[in-house]
Amino acid sequence: MRQLWKNQAFSISHADGSAFVGQGLRAFFEYRDLGVNDATNGKFGAHVIRAVPGMESPAAWHSHDLEFQMVYVTKGWVVFEYEGQGEQVLRAGSCVLQPPGIKHREVRHSDDMELIEVVSPSQFDTKDETAP
Repeated sequence: MRQLWKNQAFSISHADGSAFVGQGLRAFFEYRDLGVNDATNGKFGAHVIRAVPGMESPAAWHSHDLEFQMVYVTKGWVVFEYEGQGEQVLRAGSCVLQPPGIKHREVRHSDDMELIEVVSPSQFDTKDETAP
């Protein structure tokens, strides 16, 4: 068991000590890094994502080249559409595990939407996709 944790460091992130930044995968969201990337040497990444009020999603289909992606909504709502699953409304308390490579798109969201995303690895490629 000790071997599993060998390359990880203790990390803690407080909301009052971490800023949201606009640089991220999507311009209509802001991101707050939770320190998991540095603590796991890039094996995992975790961040809080929140909507930029008044900005809408272009609803572009895409996929990610990663091993794990989980989203947990903490505030507001967001509509994702997934290949083979249709539109899914996620609201505070909703959780979705997105299988690697699944085509999806963010369709719309509330101005107060906030979610936590956990991915592995922390850095991954995103590919534009045609609608399924």
